[in-house]
Amino acid sequence: MDSFNSARRDLLKFGGMGLAAAAATMPASAYAAPQPSSHSTPGIFDVRTYGATGDGKIVDTPAINRAIEAAAAAGGGTVLFPAGTYLCFSIHLKSYVDLFLSQGCTILAAASPLPGESTGYNGGTYDAAEPNTSYDAYQDYGHNHWHNSLIWGEGIHDFSITGPGLIYGKGLSFGARRVARGNYPIYIAEQAGVGNKSISLKNCRNVILRDFSILKGGHFGLLLTGVDNLTIDNLKIDTDRDGMDIDCCKNVHVSNCTVNSPWDDGICPKSSFALGYNRATENLTITNCYVTGTYELGTVLDGTFKKFAPGTKGVGFTGRIKCGTESNGGFKNITISNCVFEGCHGLALESEDGALCEDITISNITQRDVVESPIFFRLGARLRGPKGTGDQSTVVGTLQRILVDNFVSFNNNSRVCSILSGIPGYAIKDIKLSNIYIQHQGGDYADLVNVVPPENVEKYPDPGMFGPMPAQGFFFRHVNNLELSHVEVAPIKADPRPSFYLQDVNRADFIAVTAPTNPAAFRLNKVTDLRILLSRAAKDTQMESADNKTL
Repeated sequence: MDSFNSARRDLLKFGGMGLAAAAATMPASAYAAPQPSSHSTPGIFDVRTYGATGDGKIVDTPAINRAIEAAAAAGGGTVLFPAGTYLCFSIHLKSYVDLFLSQGCTILAAASPLPGESTGYNGGTYDAAEPNTSYDAYQDYGHNHWHNSLIWGEGIHDFSITGPGLIYGKGLSFGARRVARGNYPIYIAEQAGVGNKSISLKNCRNVILRDFSILKGGHFGLLLTGVDNLTIDNLKIDTDRDGMDIDCCKNVHVSNCTVNSPWDDGICPKSSFALGYNRATENLTITNCYVTGTYELGTVLDGTFKKFAPGTKGVGFTGRIKCGTESNGGFKNITISNCVFEGCHGLALESEDGALCEDITISNITQRDVVESPIFFRLGARLRGPKGTGDQSTVVGTLQRILVDNFVSFNNNSRVCSILSGIPGYAIKDIKLSNIYIQHQGGDYADLVNVVPPENVEKYPDPGMFGPMPAQGFFFRHVNNLELSHVEVAPIKADPRPSFYLQDVNRADFIAVTAPTNPAAFRLNKVTDLRILLSRAAKDTQMESADNKTL
């Protein structure tokens, strides 16, 4: 880690754009040599003044928490972290306080207790996880606890974490009993004293997270539950589990973020039952973000962008934007725009636990080297939640009124195509896909032409749940009111599967669609009210019904 900080400082010394201009607008203590201040500046609370050493060896948590408490007691202010490495256990956020992480500053998560031990680095521990509740069974352990984190706040408001520094979760658990990644030890999340997340917030409002980076963020780089009026801007997260989870939050704006998360999701809105009641994630915008799962841990932050070697075992290449899987409360009024996916899974919308997933616009998306399903929309019936506690707790939810426009995917793997699937009796509704270009690898998949994917009504939703697919472009099942316009499916190598596979689809319009016609572009099973117009994939066609038919 010292070499990582050194590289960052060298970059700034020899090529930092706008460093002089930035320095002119900063308080002197933000860029001075790392030593205790000899005088105080109103509103600025330098952690060195309160006893922090920044040497990466002495635990600085008590000093940092004193500085935060002093700022809060003064009615608010900025807690300043000058350049240095601050070894920490749990840091407690307060209302009206900004943590400013200066360039060259690292908040380093101290080592958690190893399995079988009661304390971690120098006898320290992270704050205890909250007592178990009656609804723990409806989410995994990480979603149900916030205090066992490097930085956390609950029930607070009007605060922020800003500045170009680094949060390095080296001593945190990544929330699973998995093979160690690199030289990092395994810490068991459920063990007392173990830290599990970089930043956790519960029931907060008016929050800004801006400009900092997270390396190896634990189970979640950001776990944000019940947080309203939230801005996340210009973060870089390079981690081995989820980048950011936005759970049961309202009025959220995510912009200009980079997330590399090879083993889990990158940007992940959720609506779990972790608060003890159903609460939607709504009024959410995600824009100008880059997500990937193809780079070795740390190489996005240090700028080397080193890809995993072909055939590397144990890497999920996940790294995507996904709404779900936890979906008790629902997703409403969401836009996802101007985002780039590279070497990861595709975009996913999932309603599995009775959620209303509706009124979502997705636009200007570029994907490259997607490993599974460029577009995955799933309405299922896992229904993991207490019965009788809300309108959606005992019935299947919805996935409806979804628009996708200006979407390109290049060189995606062909084994699992884009999938839009409901379940018997519960259809996905009102879907419009326009201006889409899917160029996939193609190949000899003749053995898949007659495959019938299982329904898997209650199974955990991921594109691979259905196995290899009988379509090369799109698989539609249990869908009502579907429209595709100006959509092209273009295999790099010839693929014998149809481009569009429709099963139990009612009212479908295909306008100006292009796809290989040899073999047939369409396969139709139990389809009603179909129109194909102005298309190169098939002649103009209007059918009241079609079953076991190709076009």
